[in-house]
Amino acid sequence: MMNPQQALWQLGAVDIAAAVRRRDVSCREVTASVLARIAQLNPQTNALAEVLAEEALTAANAADQRTHRGDELGPLHGVPVSIKINADQAGHATTNGVVPLRDHIAHEDSPVVAHWRKAGAIIVGRSNTATYSSRWFTDNGLHGRTLNPWDAAITPGGSSGGAASAVASGMGALAHGNDIGGSIRYPAYACGVLGLRPTVGRVPAYNPSATAERGITPQLMSVQGPLARNLADLRLGYEAMARGDARDPNWVPVPHELPRPAGPIRVALFRRSPGIPVDPAVTAALNDAARWLQQAGYEVVEAELPFFNEAAALWRTLTVDDSRRNIIAGVEQHGDETMQRSQRHLLAGMPETDRDGFLDALARRQTLVRSWSVFLQSHPLVLMPVSWQRPCPQDEDAGTLEQARALIDAQSPLLATAALGMPGLSVPTGMAGGVPIGVQLLAWRFREDLLLEAGQVLESAAQFLPFTTR
Repeated sequence: MMNPQQALWQLGAVDIAAAVRRRDVSCREVTASVLARIAQLNPQTNALAEVLAEEALTAANAADQRTHRGDELGPLHGVPVSIKINADQAGHATTNGVVPLRDHIAHEDSPVVAHWRKAGAIIVGRSNTATYSSRWFTDNGLHGRTLNPWDAAITPGGSSGGAASAVASGMGALAHGNDIGGSIRYPAYACGVLGLRPTVGRVPAYNPSATAERGITPQLMSVQGPLARNLADLRLGYEAMARGDARDPNWVPVPHELPRPAGPIRVALFRRSPGIPVDPAVTAALNDAARWLQQAGYEVVEAELPFFNEAAALWRTLTVDDSRRNIIAGVEQHGDETMQRSQRHLLAGMPETDRDGFLDALARRQTLVRSWSVFLQSHPLVLMPVSWQRPCPQDEDAGTLEQARALIDAQSPLLATAALGMPGLSVPTGMAGGVPIGVQLLAWRFREDLLLEAGQVLESAAQFLPFTTR
């Protein structure tokens, strides 16, 4: 039931869809409330690079007509959402945060946009990203910097920082993001929301406006996924986008629910990596989450993950070498000064791999994937950090080389898992020094059901209050 003391922009996707179905509220009323919230906060946070007020109200009016006619309504009917500005949305520029693409107008929706539209979602804006969507910060020379609503001095994460900042502050009940190296999970962590990185092949991905096919690394590692303020909303948004589209031949028709492992589910608690400092707040969050899972009947055991550091290093080798053909040159030519410094730090000490070296790295990836597959047979879930450090200050990657290297090391829980194409869930567990803190859950491919089930346990126990309750 709706809380009469809540503003409509504060409602989650599940509650909005239910209220619209009951005709307690109209789609236009919800959309107008969210647009008013955007008008209030977006000038401060710059979460949305493009606000689609007129388009959203027109879509809301059409949605209300379908309600009044008694048409069959989709699961997101009337739910305001945002789309990341690197995904094609017909009639709008897919800028990816770079000046040369400011007029790169899409004439066709990408699969994730088409699926959310079909489910009844109302698109209220397009969320900001990093230059070429290639930082754990959200800033670019075209749209400017996005701020974290909790603390402007702390990163909102990246590259889906606009998505996380928007959904955290009530500028839509759901946000679309994508993740090739933590770009959903880290912004969710930094902004105190939930973020799901689905399995590669679970949610179809394709930009019709693209002038060339994606490289092999994005094909193996990049995914589309949702961010939300609560797990029920996250599940609703995820299931609406995880539907087939013939334009992505890598999509796999796997059911959302698979047989549950017999007996208590064993959870591998991964709490340290040799040589990498761990923030005490991260350790405390892991300890809390482990206790809550045990209390819910999970069997939590401390364990080391196979080839963990090698998997994180492999991510750098493969993504950097693949990016040398396009993104790296583009940043040097069109990127802002901060992005250029960040990229130079990432490339420091990484000579270009020759053809055989790159092919050997791809082959080695299969060995690592196999080792994790075997490990996860006996440990169906992993509880681990999102990052070894709490959300970092803005531009930490563009300071000294030592600072940048420490940040890259801290992000190894994001990189290792992305390198292997696995699903992960970022869940907030509390606050640390005025910013959100949380944990990451990991499972084997296409076991998002196990992630969401365990994530619900953590959400219920943590009782984390999102920014919208302030």
